[in-house]
Amino acid sequence: MSRPAKHSLTLHGHRTSVSLEPEFWKAFQDIAKARGLPLNALAAEIDNARGVDRGLASAIRVYVLDYYRS
Repeated sequence: MSRPAKHSLTLHGHRTSVSLEPEFWKAFQDIAKARGLPLNALAAEIDNARGVDRGLASAIRVYVLDYYRS
């Protein structure tokens, strides 16, 4: 697996960045496309559902994992 790289997102009108490995970033993009959602909309959905104890990058990784497990 490759090293994480920073990626910019807009959540609720504010810019933020997440560091994800290229493999997770690609899977995240593929899921958004499969669901017919803009990437920022899927990120906002994940952000809204995550707990306060989990960072956004971790929440995205877990979402990707759960998506492919089901």
